[in-house]
Amino acid sequence: MKTLSEAIRHREFVVTAELSPRKGTIVANFIKTVHALKDKVHAINITDNQRAVMRMSSLVASYLVLREGVDPVYQITCRDRNRLALQSDLLGASVLGIRNVLALTGDHPSAGDAPEAKPVFDLDATTLLQTIGKLNTGVDLNDHPLKGATSFFAGAALTPQTSPLEPALLALERKIHAGAQFFQTQPVFDAGAFASFMEKIAAFRVPVMAGILLLHSAEQAINLNAHVPGIKIPDVLIKRLAASPDPHAEGIDIAAGLIGELKQSAQGVHIMTVGQEKDIHSILERI
Repeated sequence: MKTLSEAIRHREFVVTAELSPRKGTIVANFIKTVHALKDKVHAINITDNQRAVMRMSSLVASYLVLREGVDPVYQITCRDRNRLALQSDLLGASVLGIRNVLALTGDHPSAGDAPEAKPVFDLDATTLLQTIGKLNTGVDLNDHPLKGATSFFAGAALTPQTSPLEPALLALERKIHAGAQFFQTQPVFDAGAFASFMEKIAAFRVPVMAGILLLHSAEQAINLNAHVPGIKIPDVLIKRLAASPDPHAEGIDIAAGLIGELKQSAQGVHIMTVGQEKDIHSILERI
């Protein structure tokens, strides 16, 4: 299977999946999951203390993915590191052979399992993209020369279902100018609305992978609508989950159906199952 950058360059429909590193040092099941996804996805995203919950280093977990012969997307956030540490980790990732990087600002520590932690946010996602671009040209953020440049394929996050839409469009444009070469979106649940969004950004000619979040229940969907900005789950999907005798299976069917619809407007999809990695296989089987 082609790498992520190769597949995007050849205009293939790209499929990526998201895994979280383990909260601990036992990684056998993590590696087993990675191996099971080999040749089924173009790349595996490795989250960086997602939702500000402490886990194993995303850099190390990305290397484990690479070691299994799968193309990793190393997610790196600005929450926990200043510009020195960010650049240092990026240089290390390059030496390890990691090529894909998703630049994120990161959730505030108050949302996670160590709310007393002090946030850094020395850079944000846009300035981190600019930093990656400089490293790719052989200099650091202060234009000091490096002994060897990086060659990252840099991406960023995008929220297509936000209101008002103008701030998201401005953020998209800033990130493109900062060097973003692809985008992975927050969860999409309305293929028609997503197609309209893609028409609005068509002039940018940027590869966009639509986020697919597995739903487990109507209660979960209602909670996401109420508490997570940028997520809009239509009532028709919530009713499907509520009426189903097996909401979990219904969620898998919803995810697979959305992927089929999104093939008309997105260059690919990014599958998120939030700890239910075995369900990635079920979704992939249906598409």
